Amino acid sequence: MVSVIIERHIADGFASYYDKVSHQVLSEATVQDGFIAGDSLHNSYDENHRVVIAKYTSIHEWQQWHTSSERRQLMENLLPMLQNDEKITVLEH
Repeated sequence: MVSVIIERHIADGFASYYDKVSHQVLSEATVQDGFIAGDSLHNSYDENHRVVIAKYTSIHEWQQWHTSSERRQLMENLLPMLQNDEKITVLEH
């Protein structure tokens, strides 16, 4: 099993729109092979800092979702709202 931590910093003024689009990305992730669970969290002290934590049965299944055309299309709507590139950390259990 792997845990994937995705950190994102949203540009000012985009928080509510980001939350809507991010929910769509996470909803699509939940039906992918190997997906176990996921949470979308926000920093209590920084409204523009978001963290997604997802669990997959293997790194292979995470990589399939991460490089899929479905995720790429969804991320096209999300990426312009970010101050910088998302930071992804994959941890093995």
